Amino acid sequence: MIRYEIGADDLVRSRFALSPLFELTHLLRVLGGTGRRHQLPPEWDARLRPVFRRLYDETDIHALIALQPPRYGADFIAPPPATLAQTVEDDLAAVRATPLAQARREIALCLERRPAKERAMAVLNRKDVVERLATAIEIAWRELLAADWPRLRAICERDVVFRAGQLGREGWAVVIDGLHTSIRWRSGGVEILRPPVATVSVGSNGLLLVPSVFVFPTVAVTYEKPWPAAVIYPARGISALWEPTAGREAGALEDLLGRSRARLLVALEQPASTTQLARSLRLATGAVGDHLTVLRRAGLLDRARSGRSVLYRRTPLGDALAASSDS
Repeated sequence: MIRYEIGADDLVRSRFALSPLFELTHLLRVLGGTGRRHQLPPEWDARLRPVFRRLYDETDIHALIALQPPRYGADFIAPPPATLAQTVEDDLAAVRATPLAQARREIALCLERRPAKERAMAVLNRKDVVERLATAIEIAWRELLAADWPRLRAICERDVVFRAGQLGREGWAVVIDGLHTSIRWRSGGVEILRPPVATVSVGSNGLLLVPSVFVFPTVAVTYEKPWPAAVIYPARGISALWEPTAGREAGALEDLLGRSRARLLVALEQPASTTQLARSLRLATGAVGDHLTVLRRAGLLDRARSGRSVLYRRTPLGDALAASSDS
């Protein structure tokens, strides 16, 4: 069990953040065979695996896979993010800023757990290993995940919106307990029910909570210096990504409202902004805005401001209609 000790001041500084490279490294785990139990949906697997195989042969991605043995991964190839606004450019800059000595320590720890093949060692032993790996990450991002990132980001952002509302209503203990079955709040700390055994003081930076799509069905953590303490957990609404587009909304609801409006009503199981809905459903932002206006005028939705965003949510009538699509 890993336990993060969190004082009152530490909790005030705890926050949510998003990480493009966390998503990429967990995707590489699945494609490279070091992921635990999780498999990609058939459509994603058929689309991404040939690209992965080509990159494995032509680039240094094989060295990245060597740095992700089961139950551990080198932190410097996906440093914990700083904010919700984290971009892949921010992540890559952090990777390239890694001191060589730190990279060497983490590489050695990975190799203790699982020796690398000769081809990967030829990269990992180089003096410019950090830049070589950063370049491989950049290529992998561009070819494997960049096109899908807006949709994945929208799913993670909606998770944060839900947790933020829960925090305001019920407090940190309820939020922590709801992240995952292996995460719990106990006696002034956050406990992760997974190996190894460690007790970590979060300190003045607070605890980072990072929703993820590809970490499913488990969780991941960082806790070793110099990296900030972070818990990466499965985002709510992942089924919206894996399920076929024409899943729940087909049928009478679609006949009544039209396909796009039915999809929007079903998707609003949790509050979301116009931009988040457009990204997750791959619709034009302007068209989404027009459809939301119609649904709101019909009494199926209402809206409220949250920070800089306007979030739409279903009314009881909207809930009843959306529920009917399951029957």
